[in-house]
Order: sequence, then C-alpha cells, then structure tokens
Amino acid sequence: MSFTERRRAQLAGASLIPPAYRSPLPSPDGTRLAWMSDRDGRPRAYVGTLTDSVSPQDAPPQDTPPQDTPALDTPPLDTEVDPAVACDVAAISWSPDGTWLACEVAPGGGERTRVVLVDPEGGERREIAEGSTAVRLGAWSPTGRQLGVTIYSAPGDGSGVACLVDVRDGSSTVLGTGPAATVCAISRDGRRAVLRSGRRGDRGLELVDLWTGRRTELLPGGGATVADVRFGVTGGTLYVHTDAGRERPALLACSIGEDDVSLLWEVAARSHDDLDVVALDPAGARAALVWNVDGRSEPEIVDLRTGFCEPLPEYAGDIVSGVAFTREGAGLLVASEGPAVPPHISHIALDVPLAEPVPLLPPVGDSVDLVDPTLVEPTLHEFRAEDGLVLTGWLFRQRGGFGAAPTLVWLHGGPEAQERPVFHPLFQALVAAGVQVFAPNVRGSAGFGRTFSQADDGQRRFTAITDVRAAVGFLTTSGLADPARIGVAGRSYGGYLTLVALAWYPELFSVGVDVCGMSDLHTFYAETEPWIAAAAVTKYGDPLADSALLESLSPIHRAERITAPLLVVHGRYDTNVPLGEAERIVAALREHGRDPRLLLFDDEGHETHSLANRAEFVAEVVDWVTRHLHPAAVATA
Repeated sequence: MSFTERRRAQLAGASLIPPAYRSPLPSPDGTRLAWMSDRDGRPRAYVGTLTDSVSPQDAPPQDTPPQDTPALDTPPLDTEVDPAVACDVAAISWSPDGTWLACEVAPGGGERTRVVLVDPEGGERREIAEGSTAVRLGAWSPTGRQLGVTIYSAPGDGSGVACLVDVRDGSSTVLGTGPAATVCAISRDGRRAVLRSGRRGDRGLELVDLWTGRRTELLPGGGATVADVRFGVTGGTLYVHTDAGRERPALLACSIGEDDVSLLWEVAARSHDDLDVVALDPAGARAALVWNVDGRSEPEIVDLRTGFCEPLPEYAGDIVSGVAFTREGAGLLVASEGPAVPPHISHIALDVPLAEPVPLLPPVGDSVDLVDPTLVEPTLHEFRAEDGLVLTGWLFRQRGGFGAAPTLVWLHGGPEAQERPVFHPLFQALVAAGVQVFAPNVRGSAGFGRTFSQADDGQRRFTAITDVRAAVGFLTTSGLADPARIGVAGRSYGGYLTLVALAWYPELFSVGVDVCGMSDLHTFYAETEPWIAAAAVTKYGDPLADSALLESLSPIHRAERITAPLLVVHGRYDTNVPLGEAERIVAALREHGRDPRLLLFDDEGHETHSLANRAEFVAEVVDWVTRHLHPAAVATA
C-alpha cells in the first residue's frame, strides 16, 4: 500500500482529529489545574490535581510536575445551562480564593454565551446574569466576591454593559458601557478597575477609581487593535499590552499615584514582531512574553526589574497559545501546537538549568502521541501583491512532491486573524489525498503591524481582494500549482473572500468551499448580533452611510458569475454570520442553474466544535475538493 493510500485509510476515520488541550490555569493555592479540552467530544472544562500533596506542610514544591494522569479519569465539570443543546466551554477563570471556576459557555456553540460559576469539588453552581441575551467573562475582584462580566441585550444598539456582579447575592455595579466593553483587570486593593471598549481596530482603555468615580484614559485617542492590562502586585504599576500609537503590540507600563497616572513607558518591544501573549508571575518580578516571529511563536521570560530577557527551552509545536505561571512562579504551564503536534499542555521548570518541558496533557497513555511524524510541515513563501506589497503564505505540500500540483488556496477568517503553522487536520487530509494547500495572509491580516492590518478597511477592501488573484499568480508562475486545478476555500471572513474570489475571478478556480461566510454585507449587518454589528463598522463600513460600498462588495450581487462547483458549510446556531447568508447564496446559485451543496451542522455555531462533526467536515471537504480537481497520481522524487 502506498503512502497516499495508507494516509487516506487513516483519514477515513477521526484518527487525525485527536482531542485538544488548552488554557492551562493553576488554582490560586497551586494544588489544582483547570484546563479546556474536547476529549469527550466537545469543549469542556476540567479540573485535576497539579501536585500529589495532601497537606501544605507535607507537600513537595508547588511547581513539581504531577505524577498522576488526572485527565484519564477526571470527568468534565457540569457546565450545561441549556437542556436542548450542548453547551461548549469558551473560557475559564479561577476566583482568587479558589472557591469557584468561572466558565463562559456557548449553548450550541453560538454567540449567546452565558457565565456559570462551578464548584470544582462538585458542589454548588450559579449562573451570572441569568436571563440576559449574552454574558461575557471578565476579571475577578481580588477577594473573589465580585466578578466582572459584560452583559448584552438584543435588540439593542450593540453596546455591552460592563459591571461587577456580587457572586453572593447577584447584585451588580455598572462600570461602563460601549462597543465590546470589558472588565480587564481589578487592582489587588480593590480600588481600581480597567475597562476596554471600542470597535474593532479602535479599542481604548479607561482606568476607573471605584472609590471616587474618577476616570482616566490610559490610551488617549484609543485607536488600538490590541488593548489589555494587568496590575502589578502592589497595584501601583499597570502593565499595558497594546499597539496604540505604535506599529507593533508591545508591553508598556505606567505608575498609578493617589491622584495621577504617569505616562506609559516601554517594558518590552520589538520593531518587527508582535507581542501575542503576556503572563505575570505571582510575585510580580517576571513576565512570560510570547512574540509572533514570522508566524511562529518565540517565548521568553523578562525580569521586570532589570529588563533582562532569556528564552524558554524548546517545546513541541510552533505556536504557543497560552502560558501561566505556577503558584510559586518557578514553573510555567505552556499550551502549544504545530502542524504535526496537536494542542497540548506542558510544564517547564524555570530556574532549573537545561530543564526539558514535561508534557502534562494529554498524559502518557492517552490517545495521541505529541508528534506525528507522518504529517507534513509547511514552508513559508513570500510573494508580491499586484501593487507591490509583500505578502506571505504557508504551503502544505506532500513530501517529495514536485512540479505543478492541484492546489487549494485557503483563506483565514477575521480578517484581522493570521494564518500560522498550527494543527490543521483538513490541510493534512488534503495533502494525503494529493491536493496541496496554500494559506496566504492577505492584507488585513494580523501579525504584520497596524498598517498592514488596516490596509483592507472600507474602500481599501477592493485592493485586498486582488491579493487572492496575486496568490494564484504566484503559485502558477512559480510552477507550484497547475492552473487548471486550483480551488479556493475559507472560513468566516475567509468564506466571504472565497465567494468574492469565485465571483470576481471565475476563470481561476475549479472548485470552492465557503465555510460560514457572508454573502450579503447588508443582510449580515441586519441579522448578526447587534454587538457584532456595532464592532464591525470600522472594518467593513457603516450599513447606512456606506450602503453603496457594502453592496458593491457583496458577492450575492455577482452570483451569476460563480461557475465553479461550490460547497457551503454552516452551523444552525451561528448568529455571528447567520445561516441566512449560506441559504441566500445557495438559492441565488440555483436560480442561475448551478448545483451548490449545503452541508449543515444542526448542533454547531460559528465554529465546528464537535470532534465527530469536525471529522465529517474534513471528510466531506476532501471528497468535494478532490472530486472536482481530479488530481492525478502525485509524483514523488
């Protein structure tokens, strides 16, 4: 049996879609670990033992990796709030006293999230702001008595109400309102809170004195794409993760006095790299920073007193999605993944020379090895847009393959997201089936600076669309792709861009896959959640003031030009890009004599969370793409 035949047989099941382990969070006392995983089929919250200690005086150091494998026999926490649908866990946060694990859950995987407090020992559960349209998780107060949440209502103007809710009696204090308003942090003395609000690409931060009511803008003029904060241990220093007023996100700081706030100063910054992740150790002396270097992660530890930086030991995977210090600050929990490495969690001992990362989850004996040597690693390519702008893309190609191969161009969502070398079962399945994947970062993507991420806003989207044509031109002129066998696909904004590319450049593509993309920007604004619409104006334009622009950018009005066979994938619970966007483009194509296919997941939202549904999605897309690209036998060296 050939390599391709073996991989096709393996991919016929769900073996390429192992459980993922993410968001490691040690409990405040350091004895327990909370994490998120889909190991039982959908994303759930888990809590297990972080050390094998039985009492504080007899315990080994808190940063000793656990000897047991709690994930094998630890059941998920009970976070179900809707008996009719599965409730996926989207975010978790420990209360400072360790009494509660706050879980943001998404019924049906949709946008109308709710916040539930769960006793990890199996006791009481409480829902925060029960009956609201949607509730988003924010920061805890230092005592654990109040939890910051954002409450949304529909219908409404899209403003979120950021408030502190007393977890004992449900009473609340409103701190502010606005687009995407969020309680980011509360000082240890409980006196000050920081709110973030603003539309996409135009975030601001406001320091609120909870005793006097005084408000201070931390980022005068707003204008941030990235805006997050953490208080130092004493509360006199505020660490700000932002790109406001600068090209790249960096770590800044300011001093907070009794009546004033100092100007921001740089703690850590790079001229060509984005700062992705920041975590402070419990003592406040060090920070773990994760930099985005040409799409790959580069983590380091910085001493906040001296500015001295040191890299972390090598870990499995190219991308770090999350980090957290253990209680004593001598260890780091790292969530990472890569093209051949499923999302997992490791422990790295700090202050130990030549310490090797120790995998924690999945534990030894679980269903997947960390590295699958049969999977391919992508190569990063540079190419020029039609106006000369330098763009990049990741090429997933069969080992030993050469010559012009059938190719699927995959377009990521956002658009202010970024294609990076993460674990992509679909890409690996397509390569195994003889179709290479090219995943470009067109203008508007994150990871390349503010100017690049804003280069597709409003009227500039017309130029951004031509980047798809430029990607195809690069593939064909370089001899990598067969021009007669090229497809285009993408998810969310990438699904929208797929429809646009099929309508604008029908001669380029032999097949298309639209995954929860917008087909009509006017109906998207009218039917999406009001808080999503309110935040999107800075990216796409105002539905009233820019009505003509939205119409000209909507692929539904050029549906007659879409000739390539199209597979449309959507989730019934998707209220970000509602199901109507899929139904309208399918109906329009059928009116023009086309035969599109609609793959509908009745129990999914904007993302496909179920392991079974993801396996079906991969199988259906691979079948659709290979059927219409008709790949010949892949040549090998």
